[in-house]
Amino acid sequence: MVEWTSRPEFSIVTPSFNQARFIRDAITSVLSQEGVTVEYFVFDGASTDGTVDILHEYSDRLRWVSEPDRGQAHAVNKGFRSASCEYIGWLNSDDLYAPGALRAVSDFLSANPDVDIVYGLADHVDIQGGLLGPYPVEDWNYERLQEICFICQPAVFFRKRAFERYGLLDESLHYCMDYEYWLRCGRLRPLAHLPQKLALSRLHADTKTLRQRVQVHREILRMMKGKFGAIPPRWIHSYVHVKLEAADIRRDALGLDGRFRRRLALESAWAFFRYNHFIPRSELRRVLGRLR
Repeated sequence: MVEWTSRPEFSIVTPSFNQARFIRDAITSVLSQEGVTVEYFVFDGASTDGTVDILHEYSDRLRWVSEPDRGQAHAVNKGFRSASCEYIGWLNSDDLYAPGALRAVSDFLSANPDVDIVYGLADHVDIQGGLLGPYPVEDWNYERLQEICFICQPAVFFRKRAFERYGLLDESLHYCMDYEYWLRCGRLRPLAHLPQKLALSRLHADTKTLRQRVQVHREILRMMKGKFGAIPPRWIHSYVHVKLEAADIRRDALGLDGRFRRRLALESAWAFFRYNHFIPRSELRRVLGRLR
Protein backbone atom coordinates (compact mmCIF):
# COMPACT_ATOMS: atom_id res chain seq x y z
CA MET A 1 0.00 0.00 0.00
CA VAL A 2 1.06 3.62 -0.46
CA GLU A 3 3.14 4.94 2.43
CA TRP A 4 2.26 8.32 3.90
CA THR A 5 5.22 10.31 5.22
CA SER A 6 6.24 13.94 5.62
CA ARG A 7 8.50 13.63 2.54
CA PRO A 8 6.44 12.11 -0.27
CA GLU A 9 8.09 11.05 -3.53
CA PHE A 10 5.14 11.51 -5.90
CA SER A 11 2.54 14.22 -6.32
CA ILE A 12 -0.52 12.85 -8.15
CA VAL A 13 -3.08 15.28 -9.58
CA THR A 14 -6.64 14.29 -10.52
CA PRO A 15 -9.01 16.79 -12.16
CA SER A 16 -12.66 15.84 -11.81
CA PHE A 17 -16.12 16.93 -12.82
CA ASN A 18 -19.24 14.78 -12.33
CA GLN A 19 -17.35 11.48 -12.50
CA ALA A 20 -18.77 9.84 -9.37
CA ARG A 21 -19.19 6.48 -11.11
CA PHE A 22 -15.45 6.31 -11.89
CA ILE A 23 -13.52 8.42 -9.39
CA ARG A 24 -13.42 5.79 -6.65
CA ASP A 25 -11.59 3.42 -9.00
CA ALA A 26 -9.12 6.18 -9.89
CA ILE A 27 -8.46 6.95 -6.23
CA THR A 28 -8.04 3.29 -5.35
CA SER A 29 -5.54 2.81 -8.17
CA VAL A 30 -3.39 5.54 -6.61
CA LEU A 31 -3.75 4.49 -2.98
CA SER A 32 -2.95 0.84 -3.77
CA GLN A 33 0.46 1.61 -5.31
CA GLU A 34 3.26 -0.14 -3.44
CA GLY A 35 6.82 0.85 -2.62
CA VAL A 36 6.37 4.63 -3.00
CA THR A 37 5.27 7.62 -0.96
CA VAL A 38 2.56 9.89 -2.33
CA GLU A 39 0.77 13.19 -1.85
CA TYR A 40 -2.52 13.11 -3.73
CA PHE A 41 -4.59 16.09 -4.91
CA VAL A 42 -8.09 16.06 -6.41
CA PHE A 43 -9.33 19.31 -7.95
CA ASP A 44 -13.04 18.96 -8.58
CA GLY A 45 -15.02 21.47 -10.62
CA ALA A 46 -18.01 21.72 -8.26
CA SER A 47 -19.55 18.36 -9.15
CA THR A 48 -23.21 17.73 -8.32
CA ASP A 49 -23.36 13.95 -8.88
CA GLY A 50 -22.08 12.60 -5.56
CA THR A 51 -18.37 13.03 -6.27
CA VAL A 52 -17.94 15.24 -3.21
CA ASP A 53 -19.44 12.57 -0.94
CA ILE A 54 -16.85 10.11 -2.21
CA LEU A 55 -14.02 12.60 -1.69
CA HIS A 56 -15.14 13.12 1.91
CA GLU A 57 -14.57 9.39 2.49
CA TYR A 58 -10.90 9.80 1.58
CA SER A 59 -10.20 13.10 3.33
CA ASP A 60 -7.54 11.46 5.50
CA ARG A 61 -5.73 10.03 2.45
CA LEU A 62 -5.78 12.91 -0.02
CA ARG A 63 -6.26 16.66 -0.33
CA TRP A 64 -9.21 17.87 -2.35
CA VAL A 65 -11.18 20.96 -3.22
CA SER A 66 -14.50 21.28 -5.04
CA GLU A 67 -15.08 24.66 -6.65
CA PRO A 68 -15.89 26.09 -10.09
CA ASP A 69 -12.91 26.19 -12.45
CA ARG A 70 -12.14 27.26 -16.00
CA GLY A 71 -11.90 23.76 -17.41
CA GLN A 72 -9.73 20.67 -17.22
CA ALA A 73 -6.43 22.37 -18.03
CA HIS A 74 -7.05 24.95 -15.29
CA ALA A 75 -7.79 22.21 -12.75
CA VAL A 76 -4.64 20.26 -13.70
CA ASN A 77 -2.51 23.40 -13.52
CA LYS A 78 -3.81 24.07 -10.01
CA GLY A 79 -2.57 20.62 -9.10
CA PHE A 80 0.82 21.11 -10.74
CA ARG A 81 1.27 24.37 -8.84
CA SER A 82 0.37 22.64 -5.56
CA ALA A 83 2.74 19.71 -6.10
CA SER A 84 5.77 19.62 -3.82
CA CYS A 85 7.36 16.36 -4.96
CA GLU A 86 10.14 15.55 -7.39
CA TYR A 87 7.90 13.27 -9.50
CA ILE A 88 4.42 14.27 -10.66
CA GLY A 89 1.59 12.34 -12.31
CA TRP A 90 -1.69 13.47 -13.88
CA LEU A 91 -4.52 10.94 -13.63
CA ASN A 92 -7.99 11.87 -14.88
CA SER A 93 -10.91 10.77 -12.74
CA ASP A 94 -12.05 8.07 -15.19
CA ASP A 95 -8.58 6.54 -15.74
CA LEU A 96 -6.47 4.25 -13.56
CA TYR A 97 -2.86 3.46 -12.77
CA ALA A 98 -1.65 -0.07 -13.40
CA PRO A 99 -0.34 -1.95 -10.35
CA GLY A 100 3.32 -1.12 -9.75
CA ALA A 101 3.25 1.90 -12.07
CA LEU A 102 4.65 4.46 -9.63
CA ARG A 103 7.44 2.17 -8.44
CA ALA A 104 8.48 1.51 -12.04
CA VAL A 105 8.52 5.24 -12.81
CA SER A 106 10.47 6.00 -9.64
CA ASP A 107 13.12 3.41 -10.52
CA PHE A 108 13.37 4.69 -14.10
CA LEU A 109 13.68 8.37 -13.21
CA SER A 110 16.17 7.62 -10.45
CA ALA A 111 18.32 5.76 -12.98
CA ASN A 112 17.92 8.49 -15.63
CA PRO A 113 18.45 11.86 -13.94
CA ASP A 114 18.53 13.77 -17.25
CA VAL A 115 14.96 12.76 -18.17
CA ASP A 116 12.30 15.42 -17.59
CA ILE A 117 9.26 13.49 -18.86
CA VAL A 118 8.68 9.77 -19.28
CA TYR A 119 5.74 7.95 -20.87
CA GLY A 120 4.84 4.29 -20.72
CA LEU A 121 2.48 1.74 -22.20
CA ALA A 122 -1.25 1.73 -21.53
CA ASP A 123 -4.41 -0.24 -22.26
CA HIS A 124 -7.87 0.94 -23.26
CA VAL A 125 -10.62 -0.33 -20.93
CA ASP A 126 -14.39 -0.05 -21.19
CA ILE A 127 -16.91 1.47 -18.82
CA GLN A 128 -16.76 -1.62 -16.54
CA GLY A 129 -12.96 -1.77 -16.66
CA GLY A 130 -12.85 -4.63 -19.17
CA LEU A 131 -9.85 -4.75 -21.47
CA LEU A 132 -10.44 -3.37 -24.98
CA GLY A 133 -6.88 -3.49 -26.24
CA PRO A 134 -3.55 -1.68 -26.04
CA TYR A 135 -3.21 2.05 -26.60
CA PRO A 136 -1.09 2.56 -29.76
CA VAL A 137 2.04 3.78 -27.96
CA GLU A 138 5.20 4.14 -30.06
CA ASP A 139 8.89 4.79 -29.46
CA TRP A 140 9.88 8.43 -29.35
CA ASN A 141 10.00 10.23 -32.70
CA TYR A 142 9.14 13.91 -32.84
CA GLU A 143 8.28 13.96 -36.55
CA ARG A 144 5.94 11.03 -36.03
CA LEU A 145 4.34 12.75 -33.02
CA GLN A 146 3.29 15.59 -35.31
CA GLU A 147 1.26 13.10 -37.35
CA ILE A 148 -0.34 11.09 -34.56
CA CYS A 149 -0.56 11.36 -30.79
CA PHE A 150 1.03 8.07 -29.74
CA ILE A 151 1.45 9.08 -26.08
CA CYS A 152 -1.25 8.07 -23.60
CA GLN A 153 -1.81 10.92 -21.14
CA PRO A 154 -2.30 8.97 -17.85
CA ALA A 155 0.90 7.01 -18.61
CA VAL A 156 3.01 10.20 -18.53
CA PHE A 157 5.06 11.37 -15.54
CA PHE A 158 7.06 14.56 -15.00
CA ARG A 159 9.91 15.85 -12.94
CA LYS A 160 8.94 19.02 -11.12
CA ARG A 161 11.55 20.97 -13.09
CA ALA A 162 9.67 20.22 -16.33
CA PHE A 163 7.10 22.91 -15.52
CA GLU A 164 9.87 25.42 -14.92
CA ARG A 165 11.42 24.59 -18.29
CA TYR A 166 8.32 24.21 -20.46
CA GLY A 167 5.56 25.99 -18.56
CA LEU A 168 2.11 24.67 -17.62
CA LEU A 169 -0.80 23.46 -19.75
CA ASP A 170 -2.38 25.88 -22.21
CA GLU A 171 -5.69 26.77 -20.53
CA SER A 172 -7.16 28.08 -23.78
CA LEU A 173 -7.37 24.45 -24.99
CA HIS A 174 -10.25 22.23 -23.92
CA TYR A 175 -9.51 18.96 -25.73
CA CYS A 176 -5.87 18.66 -26.84
CA MET A 177 -4.03 20.36 -23.98
CA ASP A 178 -2.03 17.18 -23.36
CA TYR A 179 -1.06 16.70 -27.02
CA GLU A 180 0.01 20.33 -27.29
CA TYR A 181 2.17 19.87 -24.21
CA TRP A 182 3.94 16.79 -25.63
CA LEU A 183 4.66 18.73 -28.82
CA ARG A 184 5.87 21.80 -26.91
CA CYS A 185 8.21 19.84 -24.65
CA GLY A 186 9.37 17.38 -27.29
CA ARG A 187 10.42 20.20 -29.58
CA LEU A 188 13.06 21.15 -27.01
CA ARG A 189 13.95 17.82 -25.44
CA PRO A 190 13.03 14.18 -26.19
CA LEU A 191 10.50 12.43 -23.98
CA ALA A 192 11.70 9.08 -22.63
CA HIS A 193 9.77 5.89 -23.38
CA LEU A 194 9.46 3.28 -20.63
CA PRO A 195 8.13 0.08 -22.26
CA GLN A 196 6.05 -1.01 -19.29
CA LYS A 197 2.30 -0.74 -18.74
CA LEU A 198 1.64 2.20 -16.45
CA ALA A 199 -2.02 3.14 -16.96
CA LEU A 200 -5.49 2.16 -18.09
CA SER A 201 -7.34 4.71 -20.23
CA ARG A 202 -11.10 4.36 -20.08
CA LEU A 203 -13.18 4.70 -23.25
CA HIS A 204 -16.85 5.49 -22.78
CA ALA A 205 -19.51 7.52 -24.55
CA ASP A 206 -19.23 10.50 -22.19
CA THR A 207 -15.54 11.19 -22.77
CA LYS A 208 -14.90 14.46 -24.57
CA THR A 209 -12.76 12.78 -27.20
CA LEU A 210 -15.62 10.47 -28.24
CA ARG A 211 -18.63 12.68 -27.59
CA GLN A 212 -17.24 15.75 -29.37
CA ARG A 213 -14.90 14.32 -31.99
CA VAL A 214 -15.41 17.07 -34.57
CA GLN A 215 -14.66 19.79 -32.01
CA VAL A 216 -11.61 17.83 -30.82
CA HIS A 217 -10.19 17.62 -34.33
CA ARG A 218 -10.91 21.27 -35.08
CA GLU A 219 -9.01 22.30 -31.97
CA ILE A 220 -6.10 20.06 -32.96
CA LEU A 221 -6.00 21.67 -36.41
CA ARG A 222 -5.96 25.18 -34.93
CA MET A 223 -3.30 24.19 -32.44
CA MET A 224 -1.09 22.58 -35.11
CA LYS A 225 -1.51 25.59 -37.39
CA GLY A 226 -0.48 27.97 -34.63
CA LYS A 227 2.47 25.84 -33.58
CA PHE A 228 3.92 24.80 -36.95
CA GLY A 229 2.37 27.15 -39.48
CA ALA A 230 0.92 24.24 -41.46
CA ILE A 231 -1.07 21.12 -40.60
CA PRO A 232 0.23 17.65 -41.50
CA PRO A 233 -1.97 16.00 -44.17
CA ARG A 234 -2.69 13.07 -41.86
CA TRP A 235 -4.52 15.34 -39.40
CA ILE A 236 -6.51 17.02 -42.17
CA HIS A 237 -7.64 13.63 -43.50
CA SER A 238 -8.53 12.48 -40.00
CA TYR A 239 -10.62 15.61 -39.45
CA VAL A 240 -12.48 15.14 -42.75
CA HIS A 241 -13.30 11.50 -41.97
CA VAL A 242 -14.62 12.44 -38.52
CA LYS A 243 -16.67 15.27 -40.02
CA LEU A 244 -18.27 12.93 -42.58
CA GLU A 245 -19.03 10.32 -39.93
CA ALA A 246 -20.75 12.99 -37.84
CA ALA A 247 -22.89 13.79 -40.89
CA ASP A 248 -23.60 10.05 -41.27
CA ILE A 249 -21.80 9.91 -44.60
CA ARG A 250 -19.84 6.66 -44.58
CA ARG A 251 -17.98 4.46 -47.02
CA ASP A 252 -19.59 1.15 -47.94
CA ALA A 253 -17.97 -2.20 -47.18
CA LEU A 254 -15.80 -2.05 -50.32
CA GLY A 255 -15.09 1.67 -50.18
CA LEU A 256 -16.74 2.17 -53.57
CA ASP A 257 -19.56 4.50 -52.54
CA GLY A 258 -19.38 7.31 -55.12
CA ARG A 259 -21.16 9.83 -52.89
CA PHE A 260 -18.72 9.20 -50.06
CA ARG A 261 -15.67 9.46 -52.35
CA ARG A 262 -16.83 12.70 -53.95
CA ARG A 263 -17.71 14.28 -50.62
CA LEU A 264 -14.40 13.13 -49.15
CA ALA A 265 -12.49 14.67 -52.06
CA LEU A 266 -14.30 18.02 -51.85
CA GLU A 267 -14.11 18.26 -48.06
CA SER A 268 -10.39 17.39 -48.15
CA ALA A 269 -9.67 20.04 -50.77
CA TRP A 270 -11.60 22.65 -48.79
CA ALA A 271 -9.81 21.73 -45.54
CA PHE A 272 -6.37 22.02 -47.16
CA PHE A 273 -7.23 25.45 -48.57
CA ARG A 274 -8.85 26.64 -45.34
CA TYR A 275 -6.06 25.62 -42.98
CA ASN A 276 -2.91 25.42 -45.13
CA HIS A 277 -3.94 27.71 -48.03
CA PHE A 278 -2.63 25.22 -50.59
CA ILE A 279 -2.86 21.55 -51.60
CA PRO A 280 0.36 19.55 -51.94
CA ARG A 281 0.74 17.90 -55.32
CA SER A 282 0.40 14.42 -53.85
CA GLU A 283 -2.85 15.39 -52.13
CA LEU A 284 -4.17 17.06 -55.29
CA ARG A 285 -3.66 13.81 -57.18
CA ARG A 286 -5.55 11.98 -54.46
CA VAL A 287 -8.45 14.45 -54.62
CA LEU A 288 -8.68 14.25 -58.41
CA GLY A 289 -8.53 10.48 -58.27
CA ARG A 290 -11.50 10.37 -55.92
CA LEU A 291 -13.49 12.76 -58.10
CA ARG A 292 -12.93 10.51 -61.10
